[in-house]
Amino acid sequence: MTKKINHIGIAVNDLEAAIPYYRDQLKMTFEGTEVVAEQKVKVAFLLVGESRIELLEPTAADSPVAKFLEKNGQGVHHVAYEVADIEAALADLKEQGVRLIDEKPRLGAHGSLIAFLHPKATGGVLTEICQPQH
Repeated sequence: MTKKINHIGIAVNDLEAAIPYYRDQLKMTFEGTEVVAEQKVKVAFLLVGESRIELLEPTAADSPVAKFLEKNGQGVHHVAYEVADIEAALADLKEQGVRLIDEKPRLGAHGSLIAFLHPKATGGVLTEICQPQH
């Protein structure tokens, strides 16, 4: 089911302030930014090997990322695992009794289909499964 770690999401207050650390000091390849209106975030992707770091800046005070920052401060927000078939993965997880935040996939950055699993079902880690659209 799981192919690889697609990305690690890191919540930040300010993308422009955060990007230079990953791009210039850690020498990751900056791939650009994108607004994901549905999730009320602006994201920046930085390539590291076959995976990415996804920096997340909220675009609205009621964004889930804004709430995360208010409660926890900047830091790791979620881990995203890539799957070949997100519908099948969600059905399998649901059948196993895993608590899902998203019963159906929704649109994420780069047009990927994404769904979140509840941290109470994943050892306290907000987990995303994603199916890139190639």
